[in-house]
Amino acid sequence: MNTSIRIVCVLAGLLAVTTGHAETWPSRLIKATIPFGAGSAADVVPRLLFDRLAIELGQPIVIENRAGAGGTLGSGQVAKADPDGYSILSNSNALTIAPAIFPNLAFDATHDLASVLMIGSSANVMIVPNARPWKTIQDFIADAKAKPGSISFGSVGIGSAVHISTEKFRLAAGIEATHVPYRGGSEVIADILGGRIDLYFCPLATALPLIREGQVRALLVSTPKRVPDLPDVPGTVEIGLKDADSVIWFGVFVPAKTPRDIVEKLHIAGEKVLADPATQENLKKLGIEPLPMTPAAMDDLVKRETAANFELIKATGIRQ
Repeated sequence: MNTSIRIVCVLAGLLAVTTGHAETWPSRLIKATIPFGAGSAADVVPRLLFDRLAIELGQPIVIENRAGAGGTLGSGQVAKADPDGYSILSNSNALTIAPAIFPNLAFDATHDLASVLMIGSSANVMIVPNARPWKTIQDFIADAKAKPGSISFGSVGIGSAVHISTEKFRLAAGIEATHVPYRGGSEVIADILGGRIDLYFCPLATALPLIREGQVRALLVSTPKRVPDLPDVPGTVEIGLKDADSVIWFGVFVPAKTPRDIVEKLHIAGEKVLADPATQENLKKLGIEPLPMTPAAMDDLVKRETAANFELIKATGIRQ
């Protein structure tokens, strides 16, 4: 066999291996990491997707909550995992905030993670304990200004998306408030219900049941206008707050070097799940709005938001 024929055979063999790999994925269990505590919106929303995605892919998806450091612990774990399609990550726009909060991160989301699927977006809702006297957002702002430093607010970690929502509101309203970071959303809710903190910009998915059951009072949504699920709660523009609006989005990512055919297959499967009427209805109940986006568009979004959040963090003076 001459050299040229040998080279062609080798290349053909490599192509066969590559093609076979693409055709057989997934052939075993997939591990999904959620870098936030159980019970938070960042946990509840992707679980809804993963349950049905496992059926669509024909392989089980085992979910692990690895909370801590604003979602960077679990995200870093996936960023460094084997890029074989069996390690996936769900995160929110907290992923684009973390680099400005943690300058010495061991990973770079814009280079070490690849976007796969946008699940959807949601408003945050400012909730307060029923025991507090504030009936409207105007009542709250007036009281906070009259008693500087008396207000405390919770978040799921320094630099988390809900933390940033609160900081944007605080700056726009011209009030002081003390930040109390927690490891997970369930802990924040417990202290809101117990009256140990004053407010929480809670993702709509988590807040709706509490509001509907009368366990907390909703004063503001983080979007410019009111949202259909809370028609009696004003948006930021309505009460005259400039640059106070924010949303939280939820997406799926994999290690950056994951083969593009696997990324595409995972994206298509995820889009099929999201298009299912039952999934749409369940997401709607959680206050999640569709936000269709290609993996490439998601990558661009992550880069743009990361750059913008460096400026925002600098303005707010947030430090780890």
